[in-house]
Amino acid sequence: MKTSSISFIAPAFNEKDSLPELISELHQAGKNLNIPYEIIIVDDGSTDGSFDYLKLKTKEDKKLHVICHRRNLGKAAALHSAFQQAKGEIFITLDSDLQNDPNEIPKMLEKMAEGYDVVSGWKFDRPDNLEKRLPSKFFNFITRKLSGLKLHDFNSAIKIYIREAAKSLKLYGELHRYIPVLLNSQGFKIAEIPTHTRPRKYGETKYKGKRYLRGMLDLITVLFLTKYNRRPLHLFGGLGISLSFMGLIILIYLAILRLFFHQSIGTRPLLIFGIFIALVGVQLVFTGLLAELLVRSSDHDNLPIRAEWNGNEPLV
Repeated sequence: MKTSSISFIAPAFNEKDSLPELISELHQAGKNLNIPYEIIIVDDGSTDGSFDYLKLKTKEDKKLHVICHRRNLGKAAALHSAFQQAKGEIFITLDSDLQNDPNEIPKMLEKMAEGYDVVSGWKFDRPDNLEKRLPSKFFNFITRKLSGLKLHDFNSAIKIYIREAAKSLKLYGELHRYIPVLLNSQGFKIAEIPTHTRPRKYGETKYKGKRYLRGMLDLITVLFLTKYNRRPLHLFGGLGISLSFMGLIILIYLAILRLFFHQSIGTRPLLIFGIFIALVGVQLVFTGLLAELLVRSSDHDNLPIRAEWNGNEPLV
């Protein structure tokens, strides 16, 4: 693929041992592509001396740029920081633990040349144990079903973006896991190809069990942002009407028992339950209406526009 410049981006948290090899591999990848490139390493609050090494390295390596977070903010924040500073036409992200193979980049660029805006890797041969693979397969399955985007691996670190796509992202929390979903909702074309994954050479994984709960909560956030951000009444109203209808059916049933069968209903828990869900349903409908008002009164300048009209031309 012909392009004018590339930005290699790698978040790093306590990866001092792997950084020399990573930087060397990225330089080699840039030279093989034979186009201008830069390397951006985001030190995400490392405590192992990573930033000290990187700071010294930048004095001799003019293509290396370092961003330092004062504390560990997470991979999403690290990517967001890099995306805001990167100068390339194409952004290439990969992990700093050397598991992503830069030799996969040329074929990913070839895939992008077919007309895609983003090309994501698929860790089809990941060398991780079953404890990591099973939750990953589950999350990918759930995300695939709920988002409608047919990818095998949403959270692969090695990805290639056109500049416009990467710059449009506002990442925080665990949203880096759902970057393809976010970009697909904006109309960017997403592709996926299998990529080789190498065993971890230094250190240990930074992802612990609690990330699964955070990831599930952020999936709910992503689905809301991508499917209902401009029509919240469809979500809140749908739930509200369903609950109100259930409550109404229960109350009608109890009214029939009282009026036609002369049964006492005042002490039945079902009466309290029916009134409760009916009220909750009404509240959800009004919440949806208020959200619609907020959406309509908010700034609509951030719509996903592919090209801009030149407003300087005079009207004829």
